[in-house]
Amino acid sequence: MNNLAQVIKVGIADLKIVKNPQKIRTSGLGSCVGVVLFDHRIKIAGMAHVMLPESSMSKQEDKNRSKYADTAIIDLVAGLVKQGGKKSRLQAKIAGGAQMFQFQTANNMMRIGPRNVDAVKKSLKELKIPLIAEDTGGKNGRTIEFNSETLQLNIRTVNKGESVI
Repeated sequence: MNNLAQVIKVGIADLKIVKNPQKIRTSGLGSCVGVVLFDHRIKIAGMAHVMLPESSMSKQEDKNRSKYADTAIIDLVAGLVKQGGKKSRLQAKIAGGAQMFQFQTANNMMRIGPRNVDAVKKSLKELKIPLIAEDTGGKNGRTIEFNSETLQLNIRTVNKGESVI
């Protein structure tokens, strides 16, 4: 029997759901935010790799809902509930939202990382999902992996090493 848990990869502007003992990972989190929602009781978790704050920014008819904080989190909750999770037990951990580039202008549109973090927190608050841990901001990219058994989020930050929240 192989002791290594299967690791499910989440792409950019993507979301997936796993059950214990699976792990879920996304890489390339610069200004993007990795959002992990989980139900600790039944050990189910979902992760979204959010690129932009609001779906209203898109001009496309059939937009990728996983790309935006407001729609990705709603879809993640729906997916977890469909798989047996209880909305009232869901908790969140987030990472990412770095300001990858320095701009000379104070133009708010260029602050994608901080705006993504704010949009994720706003959506979680509206859905009454407690944010219990975060590793956001800074200037470095991250790779994150959530363990659905231990409920730990392992974060590898470029030039900074690893941490766990």
